[in-house]
Amino acid sequence: MTDPAATADKAKDQAEKPGQGGAQAASHVPHDLSPWSMFLAADILVKAVMMGLALASLATWTVFIAKTIEFAMLRRKLKRALHKVADVRWLSEAKLALGSRESVLTTMIDAAMHEIRMSSELPSHGVNERAASSFAEIVRAEGRRCRTGMGLLATIGSISPFVGLFGTVWGIMNSFIGISKSQTTNLAVVAPGIAEALLATAIGLVAAIPAVIIYNHFTRVTKGYMELVSRSSGATARMLSRDLDRGQGHHSTHGQRFEPIHVHAAPPMALAAE
Repeated sequence: MTDPAATADKAKDQAEKPGQGGAQAASHVPHDLSPWSMFLAADILVKAVMMGLALASLATWTVFIAKTIEFAMLRRKLKRALHKVADVRWLSEAKLALGSRESVLTTMIDAAMHEIRMSSELPSHGVNERAASSFAEIVRAEGRRCRTGMGLLATIGSISPFVGLFGTVWGIMNSFIGISKSQTTNLAVVAPGIAEALLATAIGLVAAIPAVIIYNHFTRVTKGYMELVSRSSGATARMLSRDLDRGQGHHSTHGQRFEPIHVHAAPPMALAAE
């Protein structure tokens, strides 16, 4: 005959085992859930995603520092050059005023003087059109230089959240696989894996948000700088027109050719730095 007291004790022990198992499993869960600890405990693929996003964030700030310095130097040089030629009438005077300082204005003046020399045996009415074509090429080249690095910012800003989301999905999938293997629904057991997965999305947003803000900032800065470049093109075109009008005063009453203006014979700078 079965002892009722022994049966009750056995049932009590069986009822306590699940709770003991959950407590024992919870005792093996690491209590340090700092970002660095979660990174070290994450799956290898999730680690790769986090490292890639960290490198993308580093690239974003590198571009920000480099472009900030570049635009500051370009704007300062061009403003100084425009100030020096504000009261200059002729291209030769502008060349002397600027000296050896390099700027987009210097490039345009060199292009205009080069076109005058190349058109010394041609009628003068086509010089302005050919010079304007050279100015347009210089402006386009300057725009391309200003946009260097902008494509990288746009790419990081657009895809980083999705890369982080991919790491999160992968990590949560592994967490659910771990739940099925451990046969427990204790939140203390599954929470660390889910937290590690969500860290990938957080890093993705940390990389994407500054990239978008910096991209929009440099878009505005580029627009302002290109307005200065357009002013340089207009100033050079006006000086060229004065030189052409002055050259026409040297025409003989019977001649129909354009007599070249005496300008510095230094070779022109490259029109476009690709």
